[in-house]
Amino acid sequence: MVLALDKHFVWDSWYVRDDDLWHGYFLKAPRAIGDPDLRHFNVSYGHATSTDLTNWTHLGECFRPSEGPAWDDYTTWTGSVVRGDDDQWHLYYTGACKAEDGMYQRIGHAVSHDLHNWKRVGNGLILDLEGPNAHHYEVRMEDSLWHDRAMRDPWVMRDPDGDGWLMFFTARTAGIEEPNAGGNIGFATSPDGFEWTLRPPVFTGGYGQLEVPQVFEVDGQWYCLFCTAAEHFSKDQAAATTGGPVTGNHYLIGDSPRGPWRIAPEFLDGALPPRRYAARIVDTGDGLVILGFADRPDGGDFVGHVMDPEPIIIDDNGLLHVQALSKAAE
Repeated sequence: MVLALDKHFVWDSWYVRDDDLWHGYFLKAPRAIGDPDLRHFNVSYGHATSTDLTNWTHLGECFRPSEGPAWDDYTTWTGSVVRGDDDQWHLYYTGACKAEDGMYQRIGHAVSHDLHNWKRVGNGLILDLEGPNAHHYEVRMEDSLWHDRAMRDPWVMRDPDGDGWLMFFTARTAGIEEPNAGGNIGFATSPDGFEWTLRPPVFTGGYGQLEVPQVFEVDGQWYCLFCTAAEHFSKDQAAATTGGPVTGNHYLIGDSPRGPWRIAPEFLDGALPPRRYAARIVDTGDGLVILGFADRPDGGDFVGHVMDPEPIIIDDNGLLHVQALSKAAE
């Protein structure tokens, strides 16, 4: 019972639990566009609920780009949802605008009381690559070695060492000659979830982009899940990867959310052609599971649904492993 829609491609997703009910959010685009590569600029959010992360009730669209002109009138991409101290639900999301051809990504904020109807806070925009720490990032396309000005996929969590909030996001570090060595995990902090301060990245290197970061802790060990593609491995990381580069989901290991972080020695969940991408690891209370969208697991056309969860186990060295289910479960 995968999370699939007959008339829509489904890809990046994220999850939050309210009592005994899981709420899943996902990017979707009409299959009528034909070419799945066009989905990124025909996007809205879907919302579904489940008690077991396997059987889903689809509740329909819950968020979409603004009516233009606006900073987010072209895309609303991947984000995360948390419950704030004000007892509201807070959505942090990626936006881009038509005026910039979607090339400049920024981070927005919306709130809800029911987890479905979302209202932007002001015009939504809460964080851009500006201020005293902006020089740590690739700020302008003119200075970039990449195909976009990356600032996306915000993952927000409470600060375990204080009263505020932490945000991690996909970005790039300025001044690195090899494009595939310049990906970073960007960082920002907030006292209240509304006002945010850009900080230096908590990690740089290994890949041209570390997409869809998710930071979490298990038994005192910190992990930062991310996804990347085979063509985005740095030369050194490609040489250090057993079997060579793959596309999929990997992770960093850290001493705290602020780092220091290091790349885990064995790639977690990758394949060529890509099987699963933009995954999340979810604590069900009975253990960890991984969920992500089916990309091209059989080497054919893009599939575009969220695969059923598979268990994650942690070995004695604190390393993560996917306990794969049978292929029929995909």
